Amino acid sequence: MNTDLAGIKLKNPILVASGTFGYGKEFADYLDLNKLGGIITKSVTLKAKEGNPPPRIVETPSGMISSIGLQNEGLEAFLKNAIPFLAKLEIPVIVNIAGETIDEYAELAKQLSKEKTVKGLEVNISCPNVKKGGMAFGIDPAATKEVIAAVRKATTLPVIAKLSPNVTDITLTAKAAESAGANAISLINTVVAMAIDIETRRSRIGRKTGGLSGPAIRPIAVRMVYEASHAVKIPVIGIGGIMTGSDAVEFFLAGASAIEVGTANFVDTAAPLRIWGEINDYLKKHELGDYRELIGAFKE
Repeated sequence: MNTDLAGIKLKNPILVASGTFGYGKEFADYLDLNKLGGIITKSVTLKAKEGNPPPRIVETPSGMISSIGLQNEGLEAFLKNAIPFLAKLEIPVIVNIAGETIDEYAELAKQLSKEKTVKGLEVNISCPNVKKGGMAFGIDPAATKEVIAAVRKATTLPVIAKLSPNVTDITLTAKAAESAGANAISLINTVVAMAIDIETRRSRIGRKTGGLSGPAIRPIAVRMVYEASHAVKIPVIGIGGIMTGSDAVEFFLAGASAIEVGTANFVDTAAPLRIWGEINDYLKKHELGDYRELIGAFKE
């Protein structure tokens, strides 16, 4: 199960998705963190963010809509409060970064590159570009290329571009990220969604819309991983409703080199390790010695 993901050594291909696992410490009492492939932290921004008004999460059929708003204490507090704990772990730590301007992304990359504990950066490009009317970086290939290029220039760490599914053609942003110097791409982020309380006739979350995650989006994610993996030469990390080992295998067959477990963490704190075990069971059942034999093995 050992693998090299864009220069990051993993003991297995099971990562935890940003925003679903805190900074790792929150789950330390529930599973052995050092058995994971690696941790991807919740998003870190240059300055502290209060996030969106509550309610922030609502359950929907086969999924959930969330609208957290990237609440976090900012880079300085992250370095002071989270890094000391993360530094004790035996697995790679990948920090998810988010910003409202390209300069903010670049500065985050520059500062985090000074930390030996940080082995890679996952760039959240679903954030609004405040200099261009709030349009998310990740829905415009040109903006995607610009922000990833700035991060690439600011760091020698492996750069993972986390792509938005809210586009008409995922291959365009995937290619843009690759051409800008991304070492890997991860997809998908959440799908823009809405839920209305029919009694109050208001949104069931504090904002009108939020991000849909969970099993409901898995078929969309599998399709986009398949398309992106055929469009780029860099590794693709699959995300979206992975609840079981079978779900993970589906992503591998579609072309993913690794996977991130997200919403499953909310219903089963041991989900990442359970999924890891179920993948191993699948390999034994099919007499496979290496999970990498599954990558892109979908039969056309």
